[in-house]
Amino acid sequence: MKLVSWNVNGIRACVAKGFVDFFEEVKADIFCIQETKCQENQIQLELKGYEQYWNCAERKGYSGTAIFTKIKPLSVQFGLGEEFEEKEGRVITLEYDSFYLVNVYTPNSKRDLSRLDYRLMWEDEMRNYLLQLDRKKPVVVCGDLNVAHNEIDLKNPKSNKKNSGFTIEEREKMSTLLQAGFVDSFRYLHPTIEGAYTWWSYMNKVRERNIGWRIDYFLVSFHLKQEIQVASIHKDVLGSDHCPVELQLSI
Repeated sequence: MKLVSWNVNGIRACVAKGFVDFFEEVKADIFCIQETKCQENQIQLELKGYEQYWNCAERKGYSGTAIFTKIKPLSVQFGLGEEFEEKEGRVITLEYDSFYLVNVYTPNSKRDLSRLDYRLMWEDEMRNYLLQLDRKKPVVVCGDLNVAHNEIDLKNPKSNKKNSGFTIEEREKMSTLLQAGFVDSFRYLHPTIEGAYTWWSYMNKVRERNIGWRIDYFLVSFHLKQEIQVASIHKDVLGSDHCPVELQLSI
């Protein structure tokens, strides 16, 4: 099974920059996107053979997630359940026979860290939600998790230690999630590869010089780690400030 995840930073803009070409070329069984920045009725994507599920933010032009799947799910859930009100369209869960797929766009703490407290609360709610699912069947989590977990995951760790996406608090939340029973699929297969990034600033020639961060992930329940066949980064695919990431599982 092939899965792809991509923060498109506005699906309408990304479509104009070749989204459909890559979509058709990669032939994923399940394709997840984050930061759609549109309402479902603002775009018509003709993706033959795929069912579409959209979770749009109440605020127009902001956040949002979507999943395009060849495999009809048993059930679909938007958000993190009734106990946590989520109006930014950040989570979609599809249930399949042998696993849950959770597409996530984690809130950014903002440059001034004004949203860090909300972010940390979100991390706790998300972990609890994923563990509840994991008690029923294995879980695959994908998306823009807005954190570079370790120093190897960004170009300039020393100068970013107090910046959004690399604070001690955010990194510790990722460590806690992994310790609770999840595996970072890319690092499982490629523990020492440097320069493997998924996001680059739009500043001049930053991407050309590969001054980036790895903040887009596929995490899998510990029980699924032996099923990981491929975990790759499509760094040459343009159309967004992020690039797609891919996971292939033998299920």
